[in-house]
Amino acid sequence: MNQILIKNVTVWTMDAQDRRFTGWVLLEQGRIARMGEGEPPDCAEVLDGAGGILTPGLIDIHSHLGLYEDGLGFEGADGNEDTDPVTPQLRVIDGINPFDRSFREAVEAGVTATAVSPGSANPIGGQIALIKTAGRRVDDMIVRAPLAVKFALGENPKSVYHDKDESPVTRMATAALIREQLYKAQEYLARKERAAHDPDEDAPDHDSKLEALVPLLRGEVQAHFHAHRADDIFTALRIANEFHLHAVIIHGTEAHLVADLLAEEGVPVVSGPYMTDRSKPEIRNLTDAAPGLLCRAGIPTAVTVDHPEIPLRLLPMALMLAVRAGMDRTDALRAVTSVPAEIAGMAHRMGSLQPGMDADCVLWSGDPLDIMTEVQAVFVNGVPEYRRTV
Repeated sequence: MNQILIKNVTVWTMDAQDRRFTGWVLLEQGRIARMGEGEPPDCAEVLDGAGGILTPGLIDIHSHLGLYEDGLGFEGADGNEDTDPVTPQLRVIDGINPFDRSFREAVEAGVTATAVSPGSANPIGGQIALIKTAGRRVDDMIVRAPLAVKFALGENPKSVYHDKDESPVTRMATAALIREQLYKAQEYLARKERAAHDPDEDAPDHDSKLEALVPLLRGEVQAHFHAHRADDIFTALRIANEFHLHAVIIHGTEAHLVADLLAEEGVPVVSGPYMTDRSKPEIRNLTDAAPGLLCRAGIPTAVTVDHPEIPLRLLPMALMLAVRAGMDRTDALRAVTSVPAEIAGMAHRMGSLQPGMDADCVLWSGDPLDIMTEVQAVFVNGVPEYRRTV
C-alpha cells in the first residue's frame, strides 16, 4: 500500500496554529494520511526518528535550479535568452536539467520544492514553474506550470542591453517595453473574446508572446517582478495596478526601507539573497535583517538564496543569518515552508504537515536553525529520497 510510518519525532506542523507535539506521522500514497500522539498505528515500513524534529520540506520560491548547471559555463547556462528583451513565451521547463547535481544537494539539505525562474536579463523573461526537487523527468516534477511570468526592473536589463547598444538602456524604457507588451496582450485578449461570442468578428492571428500573457491578464498566474531598489519596487506595483496583475516582489533588497508603504499594498516579498557581496549599486542596502524587518511590518515574507547565486543547499544557513539579525525563529521557518506555499497558491498541498498534504517532510537531528543539526531523512511525495548514513 506504499506506507511509511515515521515515529518517535517532535512534529512541527508550521500551519497557522504552529502545533508542536511528540508523536508520529503516517505517509501513504504520496500524502500525509494521519498523524498524532501516543501509540502509532501498525505499518510494515517504520522509520524511528530517534527523538528528532520533523518539519515540512523547505521551499524556495525563487531559483534558477537546473537552468544554470553546476560546474558549467555557457554550455549549461539556459536562463537568459538575451537576444530579445521581451520573451514571455519561453518556458523554464524546456531548459531545466533534473540531472544537475544541485538537485541532489538541495534534497539532502531538506529542500523539497522550488520555483524555477528565467534570469533577469530581459524586462519580460518567460514563464516560471514550481517543481519538486526529486525526479528524473521535469514533467513528473511539476507542481504548477506556469506559476508566474518573470519581469525584471533595474540594473540587469539596463546593463545587458546597454552592452548591445539596444533598448532598453534606461529604467523608463524597461517599464515602457513591459507596458507596451501588456497593452498588446489586452487588445489580443479582447479580440479573442469578441470572436468567441460574435461569429462576425475575426480572431487575431496566433501570437505566442501575447498568448503567454493572457493567463497573466486573466489572473490565472502571477507576475514575479525582479526589483532591488525601492523605486523599482514601486514601478513594479504601478504596472501591476495598471493591469490588475497579482504581483510578487522578488529580492526586494530595499523593501525594508519602505516596509510600511509595502504593508499597505499587501504585496508579498521574496527576500534575498543576502549571503552575498554588494556586487552592484542597487544592492548597497543589502542586510541580513531585511526579512525580519519585513515580517514585523506585516508583509508576507519568503526567503530565497537565488540559486546558483547562493547554492540552494545553503537555504537553512540563510535562515540562521536572518534569525541572528533579529528575525523571529518561527517566522524564519515559515519563510521557507508555509509562506512560499501561500504565495504560490499551493497552501492546500504544501508548506505544512497536515493530513491530506503532499508527503514532503524533513527529519532533522535537532533544531533546524542550529548550525550543528543534520538532516537525517527527506521525503518527497512520500518517497524517502535521502537517508543519512553514519
